[in-house]
Amino acid sequence: MSNAHAGTSARTRPGPSIGDVARLAGLSQQTVSRVANGADNVRPATRDRVLAAMDQLGYSPNHAARALRSGSFQTIGVIAHRLSRTGEARTVEAVVEAARAEGYTVSLIDVETPSQTDMTAAAVRLSHQAIDGLIIIRAEDATPSTLALPPRMPVVVSDSRFIGHLPAVGADQAAGTTTAVQHLLDLGHRTVHHVRGPLDSGPAQMRADAWAARLRSAGRVVTEPIVGDWTAESGFAAGRRLAELDDVTAVLCANDEMAAGVMLALHDAGRRIPQDVSVIGYDDLPLSAFLLPPLTSVNLNFSTIGHELVKALLTQLRDGVGLSGHHVLVPTQLVVRSSTAPPPAA
Repeated sequence: MSNAHAGTSARTRPGPSIGDVARLAGLSQQTVSRVANGADNVRPATRDRVLAAMDQLGYSPNHAARALRSGSFQTIGVIAHRLSRTGEARTVEAVVEAARAEGYTVSLIDVETPSQTDMTAAAVRLSHQAIDGLIIIRAEDATPSTLALPPRMPVVVSDSRFIGHLPAVGADQAAGTTTAVQHLLDLGHRTVHHVRGPLDSGPAQMRADAWAARLRSAGRVVTEPIVGDWTAESGFAAGRRLAELDDVTAVLCANDEMAAGVMLALHDAGRRIPQDVSVIGYDDLPLSAFLLPPLTSVNLNFSTIGHELVKALLTQLRDGVGLSGHHVLVPTQLVVRSSTAPPPAA
């Protein structure tokens, strides 16, 4: 009976402690601490015993040292989807920068698909590593009711759909899109065509919804959006289709890369920008100011988003409280350049 009880206890405790390492090695916790911290005043044979015990128990010396010094692993887990996309890459870059400033490292998983199964599996995988909390850059297909996360793991999501369910930080997609559409309407365009992002993308859907809603509220025609995949190639294909339509005078693209492709296709078709067709992008990449003509674009402050994600996660870690109602909606800004102008005279 006592052996069964002891086995149950071993299975249910949270994991090996420095005391477990000390008992297995037959040494004091102070000695184990010196080894974990890389101290020089330890005999080689003693160091080998400690490291062997750590290896047997699955207790990493590097992680132990962090935990002993700060009470945490000083590591943040990050889940992203398609890091080749500009928005994800720039957000992760900002998270890494903010984490580094706080003395944290980042452990990253880039999931292949945005399905709830893959997102959940990635979260579980990271939770089994030595991380203190988790940042999900884009939940995509997952919803607050379907995304299963490890219990008691501090989490922040960069997705405004999760506001009210999980701590969330996101750009004000609707406001940015509405401002872009209104800018074109104010210039005198009768309607605005749209090259949207992939159907499985949450931000793409929010931008498409806001585009359609603003046109409907203004009593304007809402044309069928052309679906792209965030790449300049898909923008070029969309631009070729748009160039065949004589009534196209304004195009809102869901990101700058597709906008660049649209602009090249229109140029190849003899449609001048902005004299014949105005084009707006989204993200405001540094390159956008150096296109010909310079591209009007909706600026997403990726640096602020990344820093707010880390700030919200560290608040949970340091204060020991949940922030389920916490949300930050980062403002967007329309940066007007030379790719937009009034429509050609009838």
